[in-house]
Amino acid sequence: METKIATEWQVRAIRGFIAHAGPLWARREGDGWAYGFAMGPQHLNPAGVVHGGALLALVDHAMSTVAWEAAGRVPCVTLQLDSHFAAPVLPGQFVEARAQVAKRTGSLVFMRGELRVDDSLVLGAQALMKPLMTKP
Repeated sequence: METKIATEWQVRAIRGFIAHAGPLWARREGDGWAYGFAMGPQHLNPAGVVHGGALLALVDHAMSTVAWEAAGRVPCVTLQLDSHFAAPVLPGQFVEARAQVAKRTGSLVFMRGELRVDDSLVLGAQALMKPLMTKP
């Protein structure tokens, strides 16, 4: 796992909550990006598996970043986030996040996202994002 991260991914230094939730890893894929978390002890719930909130933070970040790009690099806020947990994530696993725009209207961006460990789906999500009229 450490070799995969070291050779294919780079740590992204980002301010705000995601800096505390991560560290966030990123990898360029064609015209887009994939994001990831290397799940450590700070991501676990009392049952010893990765906390659902950590997974939701990762998928929300990925979807809002793709929405930001689709909205002309205007920050977007999450209006709605629907998720389905498909499998537990264990400490030491690397979770990859990918997102895509499902539909764009004049004032909203409809998103789809997923989290995977290797080729296995661990979380699927849909979100409704609202571009802010001005940058904060």
